[in-house]
Amino acid sequence: MFRFLTAGESHGISLNIIIDGIPSGFIIDFDYINQQLANRQVGYGRGGRMKIETDKVIIKSGVRFGITTGSPISIEILNKDFENWKIPMSAESVEQTEENVKKITEKEITNIRPGHADFAGAIKYNQADVRNILERSSARETAARVAAGAIAKCILKQFEIEGFSHVIQIGKVKISENCIADEKTIEQNDLRVADKNAYELMKLQIDRAKEQGDTLGGKVEIIYKNLPIGLGSHVQWDRKLDGLIAQAVMSIQAVKAVEIGMGVNVAENSGKNTHDEMFLKNGQVVRKTNNAGGLEGGMTNGENLVVKASMKAIPTMRVPLSSIDIRTKEQINAHFERSDTCAVSACGVVADAMIATVLLNAFMEKFGQDNFEQMNRNYESYKEMLRKRFE
Repeated sequence: MFRFLTAGESHGISLNIIIDGIPSGFIIDFDYINQQLANRQVGYGRGGRMKIETDKVIIKSGVRFGITTGSPISIEILNKDFENWKIPMSAESVEQTEENVKKITEKEITNIRPGHADFAGAIKYNQADVRNILERSSARETAARVAAGAIAKCILKQFEIEGFSHVIQIGKVKISENCIADEKTIEQNDLRVADKNAYELMKLQIDRAKEQGDTLGGKVEIIYKNLPIGLGSHVQWDRKLDGLIAQAVMSIQAVKAVEIGMGVNVAENSGKNTHDEMFLKNGQVVRKTNNAGGLEGGMTNGENLVVKASMKAIPTMRVPLSSIDIRTKEQINAHFERSDTCAVSACGVVADAMIATVLLNAFMEKFGQDNFEQMNRNYESYKEMLRKRFE
């Protein structure tokens, strides 16, 4: 079973990832992982943190000579900004000199942000200093998820299964319904948008929000191709792939809705306009539409997997909302700390990574979990069985 845990704070020494259940014999492309991390940092409207950090993975175990050994993989991503936070984010107790106390006090936060984990987290964990909550709840943590997802993508690619994300909406600006996304096109601009006209309008909208001290959300789409039929299962609720994907994507900071295929539009369409008719052509089952988004009954059906995620506007704003100080109980303006105006493109990269982890786990469940040779043999045998079934 593929699983991973992350650790680390936004301004701590590093982010750390432990990945368990990786089979042996798979080539791990370090440059590819670092490129995925770089993609997470790209985006028109990103804040000053992206100028400080250039994320690179340090793989400490589980990979030898670029090939997985079957052991747990441990990864570290250093936070370069920690150099400026050594005293306020020290894991050890620090000497209470006047200078140190000043550095710590300057970083204390008691005025909470509406829409952030600040309030509920401070109450749940009984914290007087909200920094103990925001450091971990920060979207900085998603760099660790992208690293884990990039490992999963490296393995899926060796079975010719590949996916990518692109932005389909920022604020009120949407891409054209006729726009066809491909990975090469979206990587040609800093919003990961396939529609050039929409791209320019999105930039103008982001500029306007920045001038007003506001932030913007949006929607991303993730597409995975060449998935085999039958990943996931219909037999138990917790094995349904659509539910697992929705949970993984919904867990990303600021994501408030997840759709698969036609998504929310199924509510307004009749059956004949919703379900994808099937035809047998040259020994293959084909469909003219993919409203199901590649999933039926909790299982992949051979069509492209299509997932959409809606991200809310970032709650840290230069012109803050009214809030309260949890220490003094006074009415104040919410805390502002260095932030993005828009991070929708990054959300897509993170969602792609999270979906990759779910797909790899389902793939291993079906085709083996120990080594590349076993998995590849089982996969090729399964494809041959499908070929013969529809001859």
